[in-house]
Amino acid sequence: MLTVFIATFVLFLLVICGMSLGYVFKRKSLQGSCGGITSLGMEKVCDCPEPCDARKKREAKEALRRQQLEKHRII
Repeated sequence: MLTVFIATFVLFLLVICGMSLGYVFKRKSLQGSCGGITSLGMEKVCDCPEPCDARKKREAKEALRRQQLEKHRII
């Protein structure tokens, strides 16, 4: 019984290590096979017409970061 548990644990550990190596080398996050809500043409999960303040703040921060990267780009 203990050997089955240890073998299963090692197998799960190998799978997790394999997925993490794929993320580290390809910088691609895990995603579902169906594509999620993006495949449905939705940008967000809720049906509210206006994004929440936290999302607005995140989007503004990302836009500022992209602008800074573009401004200080070497090539």
